[in-house]
Amino acid sequence: MTTPLFLLRCLEIGLSIRDLDEVTIGLVLDIWTEKANDSVRYKQVAG
Repeated sequence: MTTPLFLLRCLEIGLSIRDLDEVTIGLVLDIWTEKANDSVRYKQVAG
């Protein structure tokens, strides 16, 4: 992943450059992945 692509993903999830001091690359990617899953409708939800 290139730096511009990483920064674009940070902007998509609402992280600023200052926020990046507080989080890891892995956390940013996890948040971005979960954001993509937010619109998925599941037939069965774990309860």
